[in-house]
Amino acid sequence: MSKTLKKLSRQLRAPFNRRYAFKRLAEYHAQPRSLEETVDWAMNFGGSGYFNVKTMQIPAEIIGLARAVKALQPKIILEIGTARGGTLLIWSSLASEKVITCDLQDMSMQTPLFQAFPPKGSACQVTLLSGDSHSADFKQRVAKELGGRKADFIFIDGDHTVDGVTADYNDYREFVRPGGIIAFHDIVESQPIVTNQVYHLWKKLKQTAVTEEFVNDPKQCGYGIGIIRVPAA
Repeated sequence: MSKTLKKLSRQLRAPFNRRYAFKRLAEYHAQPRSLEETVDWAMNFGGSGYFNVKTMQIPAEIIGLARAVKALQPKIILEIGTARGGTLLIWSSLASEKVITCDLQDMSMQTPLFQAFPPKGSACQVTLLSGDSHSADFKQRVAKELGGRKADFIFIDGDHTVDGVTADYNDYREFVRPGGIIAFHDIVESQPIVTNQVYHLWKKLKQTAVTEEFVNDPKQCGYGIGIIRVPAA
């Protein structure tokens, strides 16, 4: 099937897939969820086409990160790399005011669903920004959304090339508050995809920063989460 036909097929099926996704979201919101339950939903939400919500994570790793973020009692979270919105579901359950999530792909179809992620009673608002995180204009858009405030937590999970992840770290680390956390995904050295090169930056950061790792198995291929705790003022 050509890309044009595939896109047309996804658009034709979108109303049905949207309906199913909102049904699943209603089930998720039907009762309060523990952190572990929210992570399980993020990994197994399901759906199809534009509305296939999931996150590619090892449960023990992402739960470890989520617990560290929860301990911050975060008001604002910034995410570089939305993908299918699985981690966004987690961050939306933790941030009390705002989650800004950024992706290279257009997310206009998913916007109503993703903005409905925060649980009932939460004041958290979800903002989706589509564009190239490496561009100066995009960084200005993020700064505008922050409105002079700092994020408590930044999750960098976009461009995995060493140049790309380094640029995201250098560009957006100024937006995290003292005492906050910056996290990276896919930090282990062995990776299934040649362009997953986060390890090279992570190896350098470990030499100068206060770091912590959530790695399920030191011998695993792929995955692994690393965090930097920004020094308190």
